[in-house]
Amino acid sequence: MLKRKISHTIENFLKANSGKILLVNGARQVGKTFIIRYIGTKLYKNFVEINMLTDCNGNRNFADVKTTDDFYMQLALLGGERLGNAEDTLVFIDEIQAYPHLLTMLKFLSQENKFTYIASGSLLGVSLSTTPSIPIGSIQVIQMYPLDMEEFLWANNVNEEAIENLKISFLNKETVNEATHNHIMRLLKYYLISGGLPEAVNVFVETKNIVRLRNVQTEIHKYYRLDASQYDTEHKLKIERVYDYIPSALEHTKKRIIAKNIENEGKKTFASYQDEFDYLISSGIALEVKAVSNPKFPLLESAKKNLLKLYLNDVGILSNILYGKNFNAILKDMASINLGAMYESFVAQELSAHEFNLHYFDNKKVGEVDFLINDFNNLKVLPLEIKSGRDYYVHSALNKFLNTPDYSVSRAIVFSNERNVFIKNGIEYYPIYNVMFLNNDAEEEIIP
Repeated sequence: MLKRKISHTIENFLKANSGKILLVNGARQVGKTFIIRYIGTKLYKNFVEINMLTDCNGNRNFADVKTTDDFYMQLALLGGERLGNAEDTLVFIDEIQAYPHLLTMLKFLSQENKFTYIASGSLLGVSLSTTPSIPIGSIQVIQMYPLDMEEFLWANNVNEEAIENLKISFLNKETVNEATHNHIMRLLKYYLISGGLPEAVNVFVETKNIVRLRNVQTEIHKYYRLDASQYDTEHKLKIERVYDYIPSALEHTKKRIIAKNIENEGKKTFASYQDEFDYLISSGIALEVKAVSNPKFPLLESAKKNLLKLYLNDVGILSNILYGKNFNAILKDMASINLGAMYESFVAQELSAHEFNLHYFDNKKVGEVDFLINDFNNLKVLPLEIKSGRDYYVHSALNKFLNTPDYSVSRAIVFSNERNVFIKNGIEYYPIYNVMFLNNDAEEEIIP
């Protein structure tokens, strides 16, 4: 079984008996159902699971449920003797977005406290945004992502002590020995090939068979494409075309979305696809990175909505699209292959899993910086530049960015293949795998 960080969050929530219902949101195949099923059967005597998408496509027992009594009656038909009380029975409502009216009902189910509930969905972001009566105060929503780099290391038998030593080296700005660096870099390249979707990771760990791995990723990519279109017939084709366009956009020097290139129609503008962008982002199968031209903390205040980068939510799917079964393109650092899109996608995926809101810098006079994140410990903006080649020290836009007094930014990070850690002109240089140690939390302090 793959070790997941979110399992602690779910388990602690259920043990706390807060009176709220936990909603686990995330794209298809990130492992929501498996982890909830595992924890539910471990903590509760009775575990009842209902897949609302299966019900919607089948008997539709819950389609016309209007009251909690209606819900209990249908639940009793499925749960039978496995239904006890709130202390010993967990009811798992999977794919709840198939029936948006049940999202509103969660408030009343929570208040009546007949059973303990947990719900999950692959399009909760979309459903909640269109639900007329969101049960605020009765639910808590958490996001689940594919395995991040640290979880991938666990899956590949790197123990927590070794990871902690890597973290200490990063925090102390120390260079690790060459053997350690080479080992972790090789695992990072494996991660670029495998990605973090549990089924793909399991196939990789157990077989190392590139054909089987790519078949899994191809199927999941098809599922994602279906998810991106089956819930909205009006925008179906446009959603599919935007989703299919993302990998090609990432291959350009400037990776932002160019509206006229999506369908090769010169009259199309960013506004022409706003609904489709929102849909893909809310569904969790695309990661958004918003442009900022005035980098002031907090970044949310200066984000531009009409300049956007989109990344696929899993770097393994991207590597399958770009390189297919030729894994040497990644493993051997072939000079003819530019891995910039892969490295940036890895960073976007990692930062998203750590709950960062993603931005990039775009200014005609200064240039473009790959990522900007909020540094809450110092209440400043932290720029990140991602380099996949040997010219990691060449970054004119980042230099101009730091030398602009109005920005009040004195620190930046360059992540690359380079092993040596050093600081020059306010820029800190680290191996790229150290991205996994950037956390979106200020240090714990007691308010006086």
